[in-house]
Amino acid sequence: MNIRALKNKTKTYLAGDWSGDKAAIDKLHEWNEGNRWSLHFIDVHNLTQSRDNSNNCNIKASLRMRMGISKTFVLIIGEHTKSLRSGACYLCKWYRENSCLLRHSVDNRSYVDYECDMAIKENAKIVILYNSIIVDRNKCPEMLRNKGIYKPMKKFNFNTWNVEWDYQTVKSAIND
Repeated sequence: MNIRALKNKTKTYLAGDWSGDKAAIDKLHEWNEGNRWSLHFIDVHNLTQSRDNSNNCNIKASLRMRMGISKTFVLIIGEHTKSLRSGACYLCKWYRENSCLLRHSVDNRSYVDYECDMAIKENAKIVILYNSIIVDRNKCPEMLRNKGIYKPMKKFNFNTWNVEWDYQTVKSAIND
């Protein structure tokens, strides 16, 4: 990792259900990478990656380091975001009887809950985007329900009677 990147809190941290809301995450990357769009951010996850076979503690340490260089935290809320459990210690192969065989402290927060807590601790700008046409704060993790900017990622086009991605709303939420 570049030492300059570590000193400057200029990056954007994307969080969400990477399986259930992948289309929304991919849409953000598409808007960010295309010359046609004026949404520009540096996704901190592109700087360094955790291996999928890492234990949950190592992945959370990597997430903490990435959050430390992030200015903006973007959480995409979908149908299952609030109920995600991936990252909880009790799901790790090293967890036994309320303890960690690697002698790490036990942390049963999901990766998403952990990321939300870190965003608050790091005083990041918090942007909560709903993979929907409506904002439903009941789907948001409780610790963020009254923090940040809430916007839908989609809109209903009455001319075509279709649901479409809403670039302008997302851009204004992230760039403001």
